[in-house]
Amino acid sequence: MSVAARVLDVLGAFTDATPVLTLTEISRRTRLPLTTTHRLVGELAAWGALERAESGAYRVGLRLWEVGSLAPRGVGLRERAMPYLEDLHEVTRHNVVLAVLDGAEVVYVERLSAHDAVSIRSRAGSRMPATATGVGLALLAHADPELVDRVLAAPVRRFTPATVVDPAEIRRLLGEVRRTGVAISVQQIELVSQSVGAPVRDATGVVAALSIVVPAESNPHAYAPAVLAAARGISRALTGVNGALAR
Repeated sequence: MSVAARVLDVLGAFTDATPVLTLTEISRRTRLPLTTTHRLVGELAAWGALERAESGAYRVGLRLWEVGSLAPRGVGLRERAMPYLEDLHEVTRHNVVLAVLDGAEVVYVERLSAHDAVSIRSRAGSRMPATATGVGLALLAHADPELVDRVLAAPVRRFTPATVVDPAEIRRLLGEVRRTGVAISVQQIELVSQSVGAPVRDATGVVAALSIVVPAESNPHAYAPAVLAAARGISRALTGVNGALAR
């Protein structure tokens, strides 16, 4: 294994569930010798990719966040989407998220929260399975068919009793998204919530999706017009930069 691969394994040991790790935990997760782990972690900490917590364990450092924030799929998209996300958030007073597709998962680029809104798991930079989220369904509905086949060929993670795990039913939901333009995920991640999503396009096609997360007892269709309007606004902003018309 190359040095670069070992460094990436060390960084990959940190997740949403394990944001702070000791040297021993990093060594165990990466299956690297403790002496090697100590050396790599020390070099990463000196550069700023990792930093020491008060407990003596390690967490991701600000330098790595600075580098990650330069990713073009996130920074340009977020900047142009923010006015529309803020408008949607202000009008509804619910959680609003923006995400992109990465294989079988969505990566959240932005999340706007309200104090009295239903709680959600996602945050900027986190990942969730595409099949169970409003943004994920909106993205998969317009993804390459071969990618969809690969995603549905793998086991689908169940979060709640309402999580749809049957590939045929997921395909039906994707067809509904293409027909209506709106993706609705009901209690698939949390029983207390549901999400209403829509795709965002640039001149090349669908590049992202946004959604609003509302209480489970709400009527999701009531939010569809506002979500669609925000998605169209972001799409116009993106295609305007490229000098093309929104699809």
